[in-house]
Order: sequence, then C-alpha cells, then structure tokens
Amino acid sequence: MSKIIFATQNKGKLKEVRHILSDIKIELVSLLEFDDVPEIIESGTTFEGNAKIKAEIIFNAYRIPTIADDSGIEVDQLNGRPGVYSARYAGENATDKENNEKLLCELKNFPEPHTAKFVCSAVYFDGEKLLTAYGEVKGRIIKSPRGKNGFGYDPLFLPDGFSKTSGELELNEKNEISHRAKAFNELKTLIIQSVLKT
Repeated sequence: MSKIIFATQNKGKLKEVRHILSDIKIELVSLLEFDDVPEIIESGTTFEGNAKIKAEIIFNAYRIPTIADDSGIEVDQLNGRPGVYSARYAGENATDKENNEKLLCELKNFPEPHTAKFVCSAVYFDGEKLLTAYGEVKGRIIKSPRGKNGFGYDPLFLPDGFSKTSGELELNEKNEISHRAKAFNELKTLIIQSVLKT
C-alpha cells in the first residue's frame, strides 16, 4: 500500500480528506505523526501557490509522496478577502472565532446577502509528478454562527440551496458539496490515473 503524507496538522481537515480517500489503496498519514516538521511559510499569492509550497517542502523533508491543500473563503463585497489569508485573517495565530468575528465586523456595513465562495486548491507531489485540482462552493455569509460541525468559517457559511450552514452539515453531507471534497475527489481521480495505475 502506498504511503502518502497529507501536509496538515488540522484534525478537522484530516478527517474530511481521509473520508474522501478511504476507497483507494493508500495509507494517509498527517504531519501530526512526525517530529521536527519543517516550518512552512505560505508566501504564495494564490491557493494553488500555497498548496505547492506545502507539498514541496514536506516531500523534500521526508521523501514521501505528499498531498497538500490551501483553502479559504472569498467574499464578494470584500473584493475576495480574506482569500489566501483566511486562516490568519485576524492575526498570525488567530482562532476560528477571532477570524469569524473580524469577517462579521467587516461585513456589518454592507447590505445582505453577503455572497461568498469557499475555494480549495489540492496538489500531489512526489518529486516528479505534480498534480493539481480545484474545487469551489458558492453561498453566503450569515449574521451569526450556527453549528458545531466543521471548522474555520463553516458556521457562518450557508451553501446555495441549503438551509443548514457548513457547520451544521454532517460530514457525509458536507463531503458531497464542499470545496475541499470537490478538489480532493478530482485529485483522487488524477492519483488513480497517473500514480496508482497498474
């Protein structure tokens, strides 16, 4: 069975991606299982750029095929912000709650609906092959958080066509529509076609 590192220490993200990739013959390990993980500075200006930086640094450190992603939320009224700064919108070590509060504060002077989209870029890198995939889900930001499932901006995001926020959806529901699910399902297909083929 092929071992692949998922370049994340985010347990919520790891759970989602393990679920998506559970039907292919790989052993998915995360950075939580390694000591001396190198520092990753996400200096890219795009989600794909940051995902590539993560994958290349981790592959070069451990010489094990690596998948990585970068994702975030883009709000139309804020000209696409927080974008690549989603995880550190309220500061370098900001909590999800602090990021959510800053986003709501910035939107309070704008009329509803606050249309937005979650975006995810996922990559696979093994020193030779670089595979890239993309996913997005459109929706809107609501005034106060709802739901304890998920993480990040999930409790504030109401996907189009749903009455539940991403924070209220069960994992299997979320994995049918989420930006990360779309990106990693596409990446899974690419891995099957070009890495795992017999």
